[in-house]
Amino acid sequence: MPADADAPRGAPPDLSLPALREQLWDELVAAVGQHGHPWRTPVLATVCLAADGAVAADARTVVLREVDAPAQELVFFTDARSPKAAQLAAHPHATMVYWSPALAWQLRLAVRLTLEREGLAVSTRWARLKMSPAADDYLSPLPPGTPVAHPAPERGTRAHFAVVTARVERMDWLALAATGHRRAAFDADGARWLQP
Repeated sequence: MPADADAPRGAPPDLSLPALREQLWDELVAAVGQHGHPWRTPVLATVCLAADGAVAADARTVVLREVDAPAQELVFFTDARSPKAAQLAAHPHATMVYWSPALAWQLRLAVRLTLEREGLAVSTRWARLKMSPAADDYLSPLPPGTPVAHPAPERGTRAHFAVVTARVERMDWLALAATGHRRAAFDADGARWLQP
């Protein structure tokens, strides 16, 4: 094995913009099925109001549950009582940030979020999730962030389970490499290389 086998790979020098875009979506799709994939748990940053009324950012890790590359949509779940649910209702635009140490790639996605609490999209996903340990995340009778006397409060109902769809409006990719960093953007205006 070469001495640099564990070194970050960055981007192959001959990667075209269409091939890069396809590879980014392939990585996102792979993240859903691989529990150890670094892109399975991106950071979601939303807009919120601080205690003093100022506009602020709020960020947290979410679990990527589904990817629809042709529709350019990502899906994650939330408790409908969580702060992010209220934040996205007030300001549906957000940023998702992914980092892959193996590739030395950062991917920032500008997304528009929609939250569903009822309907077929919610009930079919709940049917798959309800028998798993992850269901407990949505069955607490208390909203997220509520102080509790002990870490395992009683279970409630599915009423607070919600599905969030993130429609990708812009992709900003950055590859770090000893031979030179590379950056590209993909949005409604097309694909283009950017100065890192």
